[in-house]
Amino acid sequence: MSLVLPSSGRRVSCEQCPLRGLPVFRDFSPGELAFVSSFKAGEMTAEAGTTILSEGAHSAHLFTLLSGWAFRFKMLDDGRRQILNYILPGDLVGLQGSVIGEMEHSVEALSPLVLCVFQRDQLDELFRNHPGLGFDVTWLAAREERMLDDHLLSLGRRTALERAAYLLAFLHERAVSVGLNGGRVTIPLTQQHVADTLGLSIVHTNKTLRKLSNKGLIHWQGRSCEVLDAVELARIAGWEGPGESMRPLI
Repeated sequence: MSLVLPSSGRRVSCEQCPLRGLPVFRDFSPGELAFVSSFKAGEMTAEAGTTILSEGAHSAHLFTLLSGWAFRFKMLDDGRRQILNYILPGDLVGLQGSVIGEMEHSVEALSPLVLCVFQRDQLDELFRNHPGLGFDVTWLAAREERMLDDHLLSLGRRTALERAAYLLAFLHERAVSVGLNGGRVTIPLTQQHVADTLGLSIVHTNKTLRKLSNKGLIHWQGRSCEVLDAVELARIAGWEGPGESMRPLI
């Protein structure tokens, strides 16, 4: 896996950000928009498999995913990987390193992506002069904690079939909310990604996904999964959905 560094190139202005028009994101006040525009230092592109941030690293930057998919993960010394969560457009990346000073997990691109790059040293100004944006950052951190609570519940108490159904329903709902559906949602992940998320062997994962496919709920396409019936997936998992109508965007 290669590591990429932010560039100073800027192709999408905050004023013309395609995410701002989506109904899931709250709008900025004029002052907030002006600050976020000055906060943005550039953009970074990466191909699938690229390491965006590494566990133990110190970064001078904070990111928002503009387009594409990524995931957070931790590694054990023997090479086993646990995927912690998935990152979709509008999500903050690197907040942990910006606040604590050192990343406790790594971030990898799941698909080709574009990230907006922000200077970490301006984070103090955000909290000091823009309390609304400061609340937004806190809200996003609390939202991440809530998602991790749901993931932990799934790993600890759901069956393999329920875990897989939950994961795919969860990713489907998140993709739809940020306009990644275009009809049916196709999630760009392999069975190994699913196994590393659910804590299952690749053989058990394959059998479990085949059961969902045989029920007509998903269509597995090698390196991606098309969700055909998200409602039934959520029912199997006993998951009631994300429970949010509007969220912040930094």
